Amino acid sequence: MNLQLSRRRLGAVALALVATACGHSTATVTVVHDTGAAASASPGGGTKTASGTTTTVALPVGKPSRIVSLSPSATEMLFAIGAGPQVVAVDSDSNFPAQAPKTTLSAYQPNVEAIAAYRPDLVITDGTNPQLLSQLNALHIATLAAPAPTALSGVFTQIEQIGAVTGNIATAGALATSLQQRAASIVASFPKPTIPVRYYYELDNTYYSATSHTFIGAVLGSLGLSNIADSADTTKSAGYPQLTPEFIVKANPDVILLADTKCCQQSVQTVAARPGWNVLTAVAQHRVIALDDDVASRWGPRIVDLLQQVATALRSVQGTTGGA
Repeated sequence: MNLQLSRRRLGAVALALVATACGHSTATVTVVHDTGAAASASPGGGTKTASGTTTTVALPVGKPSRIVSLSPSATEMLFAIGAGPQVVAVDSDSNFPAQAPKTTLSAYQPNVEAIAAYRPDLVITDGTNPQLLSQLNALHIATLAAPAPTALSGVFTQIEQIGAVTGNIATAGALATSLQQRAASIVASFPKPTIPVRYYYELDNTYYSATSHTFIGAVLGSLGLSNIADSADTTKSAGYPQLTPEFIVKANPDVILLADTKCCQQSVQTVAARPGWNVLTAVAQHRVIALDDDVASRWGPRIVDLLQQVATALRSVQGTTGGA
């Protein structure tokens, strides 16, 4: 599940951004493994602690010309802000946009040698693999960690950050502002129901779901929706509990959102055919909404399109879900 972040950290990753008005930028990425040692200068534009446990690498000034993206969300952001010509390789899951130079590079089991073979001057990851960041820094390859945000506003901030480190400040700022305005308009114009609409969000056909404490849950929560998975969440699930068919049937959600139409070929028809599900309010009232798995599992620019899709679909059933 692309949205599920690892809760285990081998160290901390810090990002400092400095942007100038002429469109150039510098940034410093620091990977910290042991905060007990003091930093000292080292050749090659980076700094290391005396013990070698902390490495800081300066990102290129201006526009890096050989970017490798190991995050499908970052890939979408890069092309959306006009940095596509600077990208030389993206990971095997980065399937949008079509012109992205997709490779066999893995974002989940990354091979440092394979990444380095592309001679990148900047590598962007989702920040869930501190060891990779350390390895790339050891090779003096600048790396930007761009993890999943906790709210929609974090998407706009990350777009601006990526714009700053790639020398595309103006286009990134314009995109972030446009998306923020669109999202605000969608939320403001959506009629909040008197009784919150209860929904079930399906990540796959084994009934894994996402609670309100996840990024996608926060996005949907901005519409005033109520998530049935919240009551089933445990500390072990980290926001992604595996529900049971019995739990879902008993909860009887008003709306079902399918984020497994590609991975698991789920549809309105397959949901209705599940034993006992034909009596669910969401199924009987035709409130099963099919989403694009990729858009739903990423925090790229298209997440605002998903917000619009859900809002539009719910408007059509407001009268039967207790809405105003």
